[in-house]
Amino acid sequence: MPLVLDTGPLLAALDAADPDHRRCAKLLSETDEDLVVPILVLAELDYWCHQRLGVAAWLTFLEDLLAGAYWLEPATTADLTRCHDLQARYSDQSLGVVDASVLALVERLGETKLATLDHRHFAVLRPGHVEGLVLLP
Repeated sequence: MPLVLDTGPLLAALDAADPDHRRCAKLLSETDEDLVVPILVLAELDYWCHQRLGVAAWLTFLEDLLAGAYWLEPATTADLTRCHDLQARYSDQSLGVVDASVLALVERLGETKLATLDHRHFAVLRPGHVEGLVLLP
């Protein structure tokens, strides 16, 4: 089974000073599941690495991705349609397209869990295929 990754756990795993570093690094290194990075998460991670950590952290992650440590998943047209629906439904939550695309992918893959530090959004969002998601770590 794949484990879909939101930006937060990836960024925390790269940043030894982050308070969530240990548990996120442990989750990524100890899981037996395929680690899935949605394409829009990749773009957001690039931005935050450059803002907070510098290019070296980004390049380390990108090297791992290219070496096969992560599975990069593109957004489909159906995913983007679902993003539109989610952003309209949850307009009071200021739901961005990255988080909406993460939920759309989780739904498409039929996953019941998600690696995220963003409980503000993902504890409120209701996926179409299960009552709620198990949020890791």
